[in-house]
Amino acid sequence: MWSSCLAMLAVGANSTAIMAALPLMRSELSLTPAGVQWAVNAYLLMSAACVVLGGRAADRFTARWSSMAGLALFGLASCIIATAETQAVLLVGRALQGLAAAFAVPGTLAAINGSAAPERREAAIGAWTGFLMLGFSIGPLLGGSLTHLAGWRMVFWFNVPLILVALAGFVLVGGAGTRAGKQPGGRADGAGFVLLALFMVSVVFGLHALPHVATAPLSAIGPLALAVAALLLLLVVEARASAPMVNLGFFAERGFSIGITIGALAMLCIMSLLLYFNLYAQSPHGLGLTALEAGALLLPLGAALLALALSASAVSARMGPRNAITAGMAMVVVACALTAVAVVLAAIPLLAIGFLMMGAGLAVPYALAPRLALSALPPSQAGQGAGIVNASTFLGGSVGVAAGAIAFTMAGFIGVLAMMALAGAIGMALGRRIP
Repeated sequence: MWSSCLAMLAVGANSTAIMAALPLMRSELSLTPAGVQWAVNAYLLMSAACVVLGGRAADRFTARWSSMAGLALFGLASCIIATAETQAVLLVGRALQGLAAAFAVPGTLAAINGSAAPERREAAIGAWTGFLMLGFSIGPLLGGSLTHLAGWRMVFWFNVPLILVALAGFVLVGGAGTRAGKQPGGRADGAGFVLLALFMVSVVFGLHALPHVATAPLSAIGPLALAVAALLLLLVVEARASAPMVNLGFFAERGFSIGITIGALAMLCIMSLLLYFNLYAQSPHGLGLTALEAGALLLPLGAALLALALSASAVSARMGPRNAITAGMAMVVVACALTAVAVVLAAIPLLAIGFLMMGAGLAVPYALAPRLALSALPPSQAGQGAGIVNASTFLGGSVGVAAGAIAFTMAGFIGVLAMMALAGAIGMALGRRIP
């Protein structure tokens, strides 16, 4: 179990540490505005598009082998990014990291879910989520510190020793890995994979193009229309497939559908907050902070994310999942308002309080969402279910980056906070519908 948790620590830290490094990467690698967004979205989108495939691989080839393959590729991709000299190489490396995470994340979650005894399964998944949250939490400060002291490349070199230790743990397990469940031996659902990837990519490309819809309407309308067509075809193909990439029957379970949506909304808030706060805070027109200072200012957010994620099970047991998730999303709405006031007044102490409240509000819904979704499925379908859970989460983060760019352009960081408040309000409404 410790190998899976360490792997999630590396993946989580990588997901947020880059946010603090991006302003310096933008100047050193001459990144375009679109390049800055795609430095985040290439990772998230590739993960979202392929993570269901990674979940199926965990079911078919065992969670252990799927996790090892993903971790090895993640380490290689980190080396590519650390030596990148151009925007193109950076984006290729980030896309490879996303592909690697698509296998490592559901693989490690399925390994935890399948190997733990039933009475310890919730605690084991809580530990997996806790280490992922620890990575999220320390990522901004780690990225800011490494960027300030040793340069942005060290952010990615730092991944390599963590990945090697996690791989060594999986190797030591030997043949103990087992398949999550027998899967049909027929053809892989290639059509489902292509249509799912096309839908996700088209949605994000369409959102990226929306700011230019007045001058180039086809650049936005075309991808969004393609996304609708791909989704409709996906529903038809998956309903007829004998071994579908996306089991539509999962969505008939209310707990599963609500769980993946809550997870997506939480990730939308986390990724958009971290990216656009760093761009605002390190801008001379914003707070004018260094990468280290911006990372330190996010420390209350990270501390609250970690503390509440680790205690999410206790909070859920005391309040019930419905009340816990609803209260968390309500806290996000209040925190967005408080943070907006702090930005207008340039009040750093109030900003820290807002971030502390934001982390506390996001942690419980994010930590409970995978458990809520997977609890609606049998263990034999844990890999595929985990893949869909994580696909929705990654897609939520990618949509947050793309939609956040529109909000940031229109109204600055306050616009991003307004978008997050809307996501929190939607999460509150969904939370009340948890069975």
